[in-house]
Amino acid sequence: MAELQVEIVAADHFVWSGAAKLVKGRTSNGEIGILPGHVPMLAVLAAGDMEIVPVSGSRFSVQVDGGFFSVDADRVVIVADNAVMADSVPAGTR
Repeated sequence: MAELQVEIVAADHFVWSGAAKLVKGRTSNGEIGILPGHVPMLAVLAAGDMEIVPVSGSRFSVQVDGGFFSVDADRVVIVADNAVMADSVPAGTR
């Protein structure tokens, strides 16, 4: 099964990285869902919750204050102005 390699960083700290089945977020043009095989893109990230469905484990959300994200060859990089995860979310890899 194909998967996404996801990395989330804030302006001043690492947030999470790992394999995921789905990444959902809000852009300046509306909500978008990224699945494996998505076309390459670069988008402005709007403030709100991003949802990550990891390959193993439960889905979780990350509160972001804007930024941008890119998608290319099943790699998703999210660079947020600020990002906060719930305490119950297991740590990703670095």
